[in-house]
Amino acid sequence: MPRKIRELKSLLLKAGFTYKPAKGSHGKWSHPRLSKSIIIAGKDGSDAKTYLEKQVDEALDTLKKLEDSEG
Repeated sequence: MPRKIRELKSLLLKAGFTYKPAKGSHGKWSHPRLSKSIIIAGKDGSDAKTYLEKQVDEALDTLKKLEDSEG
C-alpha cells in the first residue's frame, strides 16, 4: 500500500530538508548536504507515486550513510 504525500513530507522535514513552494501543488525539497532536490507534487492525502517514494528513500539512505561515515 503506497504511503501518503503527507508521510513523505513529514519524513523529509524530520531529516532536515527545507521546503520551497513552486507552481501549483509542486514543492521543492532540498537538503544542504545533498546535491539533488526532490520535487513533490500532489495533495497531502493523495497516494504517493512509486518513483517518489523511491526518491525519498534513496535521499534518506544517502543522508544516513553520510552521518555514519562522519561519526
